[in-house]
Amino acid sequence: MCGDWRTDRIGAALRGENPTVLRRLAAGFAVIGDVQFLPGYSVLLVDEPDVRRLSDLPRSKRLAFLSDMDLLGEAVERACRRLDPAFRRVNLEILGNTDPFLHAHIWPRFAWEPADVVGRPVWLYPRERWSDEQFGLGPQHDELRNAISGELDRLRSVA
Repeated sequence: MCGDWRTDRIGAALRGENPTVLRRLAAGFAVIGDVQFLPGYSVLLVDEPDVRRLSDLPRSKRLAFLSDMDLLGEAVERACRRLDPAFRRVNLEILGNTDPFLHAHIWPRFAWEPADVVGRPVWLYPRERWSDEQFGLGPQHDELRNAISGELDRLRSVA
C-alpha cells in the first residue's frame, strides 16, 4: 500500500481514496493501521483535516469523537478476542506528538508479545517493527479487516 493518500489521510478518506478506511463513523473514520505487528492496530481519524487537538472541536463533536474511539476500541477488542486466544486488552491513546491532525490509536495487546514490552507502551517496541515489510498492511490482513468492520456494524446496529 503506497501512494499520495498517506500525505493527506483525512482528505483521502473524505474523497473515498484512503484504502485503510474500515468505516465512516459519526465524527471520523475508523482505519486499520499501516503497520500490523500487533494485529488489529487501528486508528480513528477526525473528519476535519484542520483539527489538531480534541479541544479544537465543539463539545458535541468532541463527545462524538470520543464515542467513536470507544466504538472502534470495542470492535477491535471483539475481533481480536475472537481471532487470537492470546488477546489481553486494548490500549486507547490520543497523543498528537507527530501527526498534526487529531487521531486516536487503538492498540490490541497480546500475551505472546515479548516480555520486555508486553506491559509497556507500544512506542517502546524497536523502531524496525514500525518499518519492517513483514508487518505492513496487506491482503493477509483481509480477515482481520473484515472482522473489525463486522464488529463496527454490529455495535452500531445495537446503539
